[in-house]
Amino acid sequence: MSGDTFADYAADRDEPRFTDWLRERSEPAWSDAVDHRFTQELGAGTLDADVMAEYLRQDYAFVDTLVGVFGYAVGQAPTMTEKRRFVEFLDVITDDENDYFERSFDALDVPAERWHDPERTAATESFIDLLLAAKAQGGYAETLAVLVPAEWIYLSWATREADDRPAEFYLAEWIDLHANDGFVAFVNWLREQLDVVGPTLSARRRRRVARLFERTVNHEVGFFDAAYDQTGER
Repeated sequence: MSGDTFADYAADRDEPRFTDWLRERSEPAWSDAVDHRFTQELGAGTLDADVMAEYLRQDYAFVDTLVGVFGYAVGQAPTMTEKRRFVEFLDVITDDENDYFERSFDALDVPAERWHDPERTAATESFIDLLLAAKAQGGYAETLAVLVPAEWIYLSWATREADDRPAEFYLAEWIDLHANDGFVAFVNWLREQLDVVGPTLSARRRRRVARLFERTVNHEVGFFDAAYDQTGER
């Protein structure tokens, strides 16, 4: 377990990173998310098509709120340089990623009415509530506290699976979307943003950020679990 405070964690490290502290204190949930059965089966090409379809339906519902949080981050970002990075990533989500969803739903025989306005699972609703709470509770640091783990977890498992991609495009391209150079650079930049702002926060806000980060990691695990629960595959 990492130190209870970032100061404790940093005391015996030459180059301590705030985001490394957050990640380590979120264990074992972090490893549960990155090494989840869902990510392993997706990478191996053995993921049941119904599980992937259910997962994508819920993720599509979730992305709408995620885009809103990224939009909020644009307003919170300290300079035009940071604002531009968020805007560029929003373009990827609303263009390349949206195109992927549409083609995947077609390949998985998911009718339009089932993904345009899907019934949300409890896991999806809870995750959305967390994102909205992060927006309401504070500023830039709190927003980063949910965005960093949400994107970093995907970078972690997707880069692990990138060398031996499955045959189905809706599996392979989901890996590609989260293991390409642009996404790697963006997640690293997101981490750097939180690494800079985190240590400057008051002790109270630092605890809030740590709670939001940890809750996001736990919600990622629940989100993967729910894809199996909804299809009776567990």
